[in-house]
Amino acid sequence: MTQTRALIVVMGDQLSLALSSLQAADKTRDRVLMAEVWDEATYVRHHKKKIAFLFSAMRHFAEELRADGWTVDYGTLDAPGNTGSFTGEVARAVAAHRPERIVVTEAGEWRVAQMLGGWEAAFGIPVDVLPDTRFICPLPVFCEWAEGRKQLRMEYFYRDMRRRTGLLMDGDQPTGGQWNFDADNRKSAALDLFMPRPPVFAPDSLTQEVMALVQSRFGNHFGDLEPFQFAVTRADAEAAFAAFVCHALPHFGDYQDAMLTGEPFLYHAVIAQYLNCGLLDPLAVCRAVEHAFRAGSVPLNAAEGFIRQIIGWREYVRGIYWLEMPGYERSNFFEHTRPLPDFYWTAETDMTCVRAAVTQTREHAYAHHIQRLMVTGTFALLAGIDPHELHEWYLAVYADAYEWVELPNTVGMSQFADGGLLASKPYAASGAYINRMSNYCGTCRFDVKQRTGPNACPFNALYWDFIVRHRGKIGGNPRMAQMVRTYDKFAEDEQARIASSAAAILAKL
Repeated sequence: MTQTRALIVVMGDQLSLALSSLQAADKTRDRVLMAEVWDEATYVRHHKKKIAFLFSAMRHFAEELRADGWTVDYGTLDAPGNTGSFTGEVARAVAAHRPERIVVTEAGEWRVAQMLGGWEAAFGIPVDVLPDTRFICPLPVFCEWAEGRKQLRMEYFYRDMRRRTGLLMDGDQPTGGQWNFDADNRKSAALDLFMPRPPVFAPDSLTQEVMALVQSRFGNHFGDLEPFQFAVTRADAEAAFAAFVCHALPHFGDYQDAMLTGEPFLYHAVIAQYLNCGLLDPLAVCRAVEHAFRAGSVPLNAAEGFIRQIIGWREYVRGIYWLEMPGYERSNFFEHTRPLPDFYWTAETDMTCVRAAVTQTREHAYAHHIQRLMVTGTFALLAGIDPHELHEWYLAVYADAYEWVELPNTVGMSQFADGGLLASKPYAASGAYINRMSNYCGTCRFDVKQRTGPNACPFNALYWDFIVRHRGKIGGNPRMAQMVRTYDKFAEDEQARIASSAAAILAKL
């Protein structure tokens, strides 16, 4: 029997043939280890669909590796002897195969990186941790960019990434003469628009086995397991992306901030779960979108808006995460401590916007970025919800959520809990924003035009209550000072009604 030279450990968010640990390996002498482990499925109570998606994608990737000539040890969750942890499964493989070394691509999350850091001492053999080259901006490059800057604004990072990649560049100038077309991407949608649907993929026998496992072992977790329609193979993920480029991308820019009852996907790509686990390559999808623009099938505002989400925001939040960890997850600038309301799990609320966002989250393990930021996120901010509890909710309920991407979005962007490291202002808003960007308010029990009283939109009184509660912390912010001055112009009896209405809403939580 050939001696195993290296044990290549591949994790559930590393499902790429271009993975650095695989690129550095020898198929004839090295062995791949993959494992489904209880610890990873339960460190937060992940959505059933999320667990099923990842376990199925992992099993299909193991088959892809074997077809490519690799020797793969794959531990299913219910396999005899499964230890329930990555370290335990690596220990079993080391004892069985006596490798000379362990090779692994760097972890995406801090807690997993800490685990990898203990393997060399635990197993007494070298552990090579290689950079994750699937990301476009290496972490040392991001740290160099961030060093010495007073403000770490994404827009400036994004421009550097455009220059670095050459995407949507004409020489040294941005295509179209400007870097950002976000001002063109704020149209509200109407129900008579044609809404393409993301492709759906019927579960094959392997996925059906995983679904049965998830229902048996995680049946009490949040979310609907069926219908299960995610792609779980590289080919199907690429087909889903191609369908987006063809059918939805032309309108993605215009309507990316819109929200409509009964339309969970609108013109969104719904591919983040595939990007974040490795089934799609971020630079490749950006180049495909640029090609569609150059070919004349996609307008510039749509192509730029999509590419900015990937090479700008996605790469940026990863850099912020590793720059600020550990400790970033406990940031709490506003000192909010209120527990997360039950309706974030049950959707049992009269607020139509929140009910819609939570319902589709339960059904699809998906909500688009405005629903996350301006509905569930804004309500939590206005109501003073503990940002760590909200962070763990987002991490649990979305199929695309990993801590490196979700934590900065929640703590920094949504809750301003980092005090402005990431965002230039708190994303606080009244019901007027939701009314402008959605049709939710037309069927809501609450009146979005009323500021106070039992029938007023809760976002309204809570917004002004947030302003007055935190005026000492936000009054100096150029983008919030005007709202403080506006509140000060309200009559005393109006200020009293705001306080009373807000207190009544919070008491019911």
